[in-house]
Formats: sequence, C-alpha cells, structure tokens
Amino acid sequence: MKRGEIPWYRFKPPDKKRPVLILTRDSILRYLGEVTVAPVTTSIRDIPSDVFLSRNDGMKKDCAINFDHIQTVSKNKIGPVITTLSPEKLKMVSRAIQFAPVLVQLVKKYHKGSFKLRPNI
Repeated sequence: MKRGEIPWYRFKPPDKKRPVLILTRDSILRYLGEVTVAPVTTSIRDIPSDVFLSRNDGMKKDCAINFDHIQTVSKNKIGPVITTLSPEKLKMVSRAIQFAPVLVQLVKKYHKGSFKLRPNI
C-alpha cells in the first residue's frame, strides 16, 4: 500500500464498494491500522476540490476523486489496487486538497489553537 494508489474499499451501508485514493504518507503507513482516503465517484462535478480521472489514469470509466469527503478507514478493509496516480495527477491532488472546505477549517482551527492533533494523555 502506497500514497497515490487507488484500491477498492467497501464502505458501510448505505454506501457501497468503491475506489479510494490513499492519502496517508508512505513513511507512516506500516505503523498504522488506519489510512486516510478520498473516495472516487462517477459524479463528476468539475469543481476545484475534485480531480478528474479517466481510462488514461487506469480507471474503467470517467470519474473524480472527491476531496470533500476525506475520511480515515481501516487498513484491513482495503482491497486490490486498481491503479496508481502519476506524479502529474498527484500535483493536482495537492491543489484540490487545498480547496476542500473541511481541511481548510481544520487548518484554521489548528492555527488558532482550538484543534489538537493528539489528545493530552
């Protein structure tokens, strides 16, 4: 498993099995039981927080990575890899993540000191 790969993942109902983009950095993946992913959808919205994919990217049909719904999921439920994104697409991913509202809000909270990455133990 590597950052930039797109494997299958089965979400809890009412969702379904769908491709996801692995976002967690490679250097930490082997130590974690969970991984951060962005779902891939056939609903193409043509907005800055999505990245378009096609057959040229190794997908069966046109689709988009949706960065408005990033989540952390169990590594054990990650299925076989469909494709791996090119360095050019990974640059587009970095730009799209900057537009996703949830991440922008988290970054703002972190910089204001109201959001902690790790709880005090």
